[in-house]
Amino acid sequence: MGKPITDAYDIELRALTNTFRWYGQLADKLTDESPHTAPDALALVTREPAGVVGAVVPWNFPLTLAGWKVAPALAAGSTVVLKPAENAPLSALRLARVASVAGLPPGILNVVSGSGPVAGRALGLHPDVDVLAFTGSTAVGRHFLRYAADSNLKRVWLELGGKSPNIILPDAPDLEQAAATAAWGIFFNQGEMCTAPSRLLVHSSVAERVTEAVVDRARALRVGDPLDPATAMGPLVSGDHLHRVLGHVHAAIDTGARLRTGGERVLTQTGGLPPTHRLRPRGPGLGTGARRGLRARPLRLHLRRPRRGRGPRQRHRLRTGRRRVDRRPVHGPPGLARPARRHRLGQLLRGGRPHRALRRHEAVR
Repeated sequence: MGKPITDAYDIELRALTNTFRWYGQLADKLTDESPHTAPDALALVTREPAGVVGAVVPWNFPLTLAGWKVAPALAAGSTVVLKPAENAPLSALRLARVASVAGLPPGILNVVSGSGPVAGRALGLHPDVDVLAFTGSTAVGRHFLRYAADSNLKRVWLELGGKSPNIILPDAPDLEQAAATAAWGIFFNQGEMCTAPSRLLVHSSVAERVTEAVVDRARALRVGDPLDPATAMGPLVSGDHLHRVLGHVHAAIDTGARLRTGGERVLTQTGGLPPTHRLRPRGPGLGTGARRGLRARPLRLHLRRPRRGRGPRQRHRLRTGRRRVDRRPVHGPPGLARPARRHRLGQLLRGGRPHRALRRHEAVR
């Protein structure tokens, strides 16, 4: 999908292996419970595999997101039908091949490639699928909820796309570091991330300084062959996606935005687009009115007293999933996201809650 090979190896592959190791160590630690009851009663809580878990993953992190869904489901004893995006199916097929060589019995991990309207819809409507985990757009997430209602009322766990704000306040002691972190968050993975903090909101008193620093970082990024280890940004996933992004750029310019860098195709044989920065003089406040966003990242970089000042206080005004203050994203074992508003169904079969892949039974006698 155009991901630079260095990122594919250092981030995607390591995230996959770390996720499987984490859940592999957890698999024999899933215990039942015996709650306190009256002396003449016994209550038991047992956890059993949910059954068949359908996992539909996008193309931007095909290995990482597959691992976040497949590993906890397998650790809980469920079987998995994995549908990768039609733009990036090869890594999922290789994952299934590696699992087979490692000794996973046939039928435990299955990969079905195909388009969303065909293969994805079939998974959503299938009566033998007990759980459906999906990462992708809000529009498609709505379809999966309808599929569940029209079939067997399967449980549906959604992680839906966002457009997260990145807030830089004027009292940050290191604006250069804040700008560097902002540029990294915007342009990492060609900007093709549902958690990309690409809505950069900067206080007017430092806006020009931060903007120049972000633009300088963007211009310095090398766009090229994703198989070249020196490449910082590869091509976009497809020609259609390239034209969609260019359409957003042109629409912004038509409505008054000022183009500071990029905006033109540079890799004619693929979908290469340089880092593009659009500047609008005005914008929303802290992003509180946005009906989107899995993550919010107000940056203050106030290291001496991080619990005081506006950064930690303002984060409570952001109705969003994960909020980071003074931190760069960490690529490690997945946490449990709680996306805001329309995305609050984004709790997945992942993080520290693997029993979401299990049925919970209570028996009292």
